[in-house]
Amino acid sequence: MTVYADNAATTKLSDIAFDAMLPLMKDIYGNPSSLHSIGQTAKEELEAARETIANAIGALPKEIYFTSGGSEADNQAIRSAAYIGARKGKKHIISSKFEHHAVLHTLDALKKEGFEITLVDVYADGIVKPEDIENAIKDETCLVTIMTANNEIGTIQPIARIGEICKKKGVLFHTDAVQAVGHIPVNVTDMNVDMLSISAHKFHGPKGAGVLYARKGLILKNIIEGGAQERGKRAGTENVPAIVGMAAAMKYAVEHLEETSKYISAMRDRLIEGLKGIERSRINGSLAHHLPGTLNMCFEGIEGESLLLLLDMKGICASSGSACTSGSLDPSHVLLSIGVPVEIAHGSLRLSLSAYNTMEEMEHIIKSVPEVVTYLRGISPVWEKIKKGENK
Repeated sequence: MTVYADNAATTKLSDIAFDAMLPLMKDIYGNPSSLHSIGQTAKEELEAARETIANAIGALPKEIYFTSGGSEADNQAIRSAAYIGARKGKKHIISSKFEHHAVLHTLDALKKEGFEITLVDVYADGIVKPEDIENAIKDETCLVTIMTANNEIGTIQPIARIGEICKKKGVLFHTDAVQAVGHIPVNVTDMNVDMLSISAHKFHGPKGAGVLYARKGLILKNIIEGGAQERGKRAGTENVPAIVGMAAAMKYAVEHLEETSKYISAMRDRLIEGLKGIERSRINGSLAHHLPGTLNMCFEGIEGESLLLLLDMKGICASSGSACTSGSLDPSHVLLSIGVPVEIAHGSLRLSLSAYNTMEEMEHIIKSVPEVVTYLRGISPVWEKIKKGENK
């Protein structure tokens, strides 16, 4: 049995998205900037997709800008707000310690350009406190950027409340909603956001397509120069097949959100029930405010990399955290930010589910994980010391 339980990294392309994309690759292949009929037919498909996506998140079509994915959308949102602020003499940005690296690395780059960056704490429950954001805002603050749902531990942040604070203080607010869209309700008005990032491949759309929502009136800074596509704010011929596939996948996900969430949550709850009894294990982050299909656990006395390789041999595809940092030997910055000790954070496992998973697959995971953990602890030189309390 092969079990794909790494849907937070990427999801399987749905038949709905594939079927929507195919005509755009074979027949309606024109450049949407061309004036001839084939180009204009492609343009019509592009704008229909823009409207579909806008409707799905409660936005206006002219507030939707197509990008190559979430990382590009994060970069453009943050840099746009930074430069808007700089023109007014405001060069302070607030974020959190467990953001995606697309946000954190952009902030690092801006710090080198003279911006002041404040990263608020995240607590053991994996939730950012709105009052910490409010206390961090000062006259020079030009942007707050907080993710809607964490990509490693799945905790959902109080975005609407943070947005209220930012609105009251006159500070722009961006949220990386890459893990949230298609999995929980997302409405830009209800969330009080000025900008929001989306990536298609997190909800069974194609890779290489994303969205930056930017509230009407915001002037974006170009990070790709060239032609006049996307109202002059993102140069390059639009990837119309991928955009149309993204719109189809998003429409389906939003329309079936409640039933899909119920189905996936039941599988996640079965995993929790079946794995929580493993000795010296811990579930990371609050389960009260949580994505339906993400479960992050740590097991003392083992290395996550070994755990993943042995699970793969049993047909289980999982991860120890973000796929974007899979080449790093360092423990997850997300786990460290919520207070998980370094030596325990090394033994992390993220299981992330989709509607393509089955309860039978959950039973295979429940059987396999304890077997692998027991084996690895059996060959670990530190496990006995941990049990005796000698590993200080």
